[in-house]
Amino acid sequence: MKMSRSTPGWLADAIFYEIYPQSFMDTNGDGIGDLAGIIQKLDYIQSLGCTAIWLNPCFESPFGDAGYDVSDFYKVAPRYGTNRDLTRLFREAHKRGMKVCLDLVAGHTSIEHPWFKASSSPQKNKHSNWYVWTDNPWIESAGNLSMVRGSSDRSGAFASNFFFFQPALNYGFYKPDPKQPWQLPMDHPDVLALREEMKNIMRFWMNLGADGFRVDMAMSLVKNDPNLKGTMQFWSDIRNMYDKEYPNNVLIAEWSYPKYALKAGFHIDFMIHFGTEAYTTLFRNEVERDAFRAPNSKSKGNSTSFFDKAGKGSVTTFLKHYIDHYQTTKSLGYISLPTGNHDITRISLGRTTRELELIYSFLWTMPGIPYLYYGDEIGMRYLPDLESKEGGYGRTGSRTPMQWNNRKNAGFSTAHATKLYLPIDGSKNRPTVEDQEIRKTSLLNHVRSLSNLRRTHPVLANDGIFEVVHAKRNGFPFIYLRRKGKQKYLVALNPSNRSTSTKLRTLKFKKAPEPLIEKGAHWESNETLPTIELKPVSYGIYKL
Repeated sequence: MKMSRSTPGWLADAIFYEIYPQSFMDTNGDGIGDLAGIIQKLDYIQSLGCTAIWLNPCFESPFGDAGYDVSDFYKVAPRYGTNRDLTRLFREAHKRGMKVCLDLVAGHTSIEHPWFKASSSPQKNKHSNWYVWTDNPWIESAGNLSMVRGSSDRSGAFASNFFFFQPALNYGFYKPDPKQPWQLPMDHPDVLALREEMKNIMRFWMNLGADGFRVDMAMSLVKNDPNLKGTMQFWSDIRNMYDKEYPNNVLIAEWSYPKYALKAGFHIDFMIHFGTEAYTTLFRNEVERDAFRAPNSKSKGNSTSFFDKAGKGSVTTFLKHYIDHYQTTKSLGYISLPTGNHDITRISLGRTTRELELIYSFLWTMPGIPYLYYGDEIGMRYLPDLESKEGGYGRTGSRTPMQWNNRKNAGFSTAHATKLYLPIDGSKNRPTVEDQEIRKTSLLNHVRSLSNLRRTHPVLANDGIFEVVHAKRNGFPFIYLRRKGKQKYLVALNPSNRSTSTKLRTLKFKKAPEPLIEKGAHWESNETLPTIELKPVSYGIYKL
């Protein structure tokens, strides 16, 4: 895939590992994961075939929203360590040929941030316009903006992006209302000053060794921007900075609309649970798997996810959206379909190990860049009904401590259980790394096999061409090709609980396909048409 702008070469075969630092590994016994713990586990992460880490927010924060409410962009939160610890993580990862990307909350800060405290003052100052304030304290809402009133003596209400304590930074209004003078244009000097400061924050950490940023709510910056043209202009400017100053670093969007994000200059965009219905119809088309609703693991629901053995889903809904975005953006960057993240229920919820093997076989053989959420490699479970922690609410059950072994606190921490950041899965049969290391057929080792397959067969990596061979509405299986030059690989997936037999009328083989990974699938000898038989919940990856 030829990129139209400068793109880091290492992305061509990258696999990312997302770490929620609070819950990964605690080395000082305070019950909270830390940077030293991540350094300690770098060899393990590398053993998964992962070449890069996405680290959820690690900057100083009052932790009303798990660090997505930053109070100092230039300082590591003491609970995780120091700036020196983070630079050591960069160095240790680089020694292993791995990259580390930080989480940038560009759209808002904490109300505890010095910028906001200054902005809240009735007296004009440098930061007065760095946040979106009305000139009337009695305004409850303004268009699509959620306003907070009465927080200070400043005569106005401020816009919040998510929770009330996350005031929106002021990137200007694409179309300011002339009747509302508080709506600053995008080229206002104070707006431009904020934009330069955001660049300086990125430069600060990349100069210390960070390999780029994943940007939280990347589409949320410019206000009154219905087609997101203003926000896209901003990120295009950031990409120009990258291309000029940091050409080997990566810019990753939480946008979930690649046609906008990659055109704006991001190298990668996730296709996740908003933006389109594509990702949701694959894995999460049921209430009890949506952490933004009220998860109920006891409810069987009425699943119409394609990757559900009930067989009521359809891959064509996903393909309608995915192919549109893929064809539009394949020369611009990469689309990522992650196993999950800190905002949604664990993909293991309601699924067997066999089902997870099949799903990961899909994710690791699609174009774009795989993202593995910590613990998904062992099938860690979503824990329902946990008391909310740091604004997690329904998401809290996806953020529990990593399960390394069956010793105290699953090997996560030496602290007393009451001091842990979140409770450990108390089940006797909870999955652990130690148990799965020794079983060749474990989910953990399946992930390793898939990563090795992707690495040793570049056609299956991030930029090989993708073509649908067989996909029917409300039907199974789903079969597709990956090809590069004369090399062709075929992937066949049957997530349903019924067997299928499919004749591939558009393909001709000179010899039988070579199975690379196969479970429950086999080819019928047929002189006229190649025919693949797939048992319930089965899959195969083949070299043609």
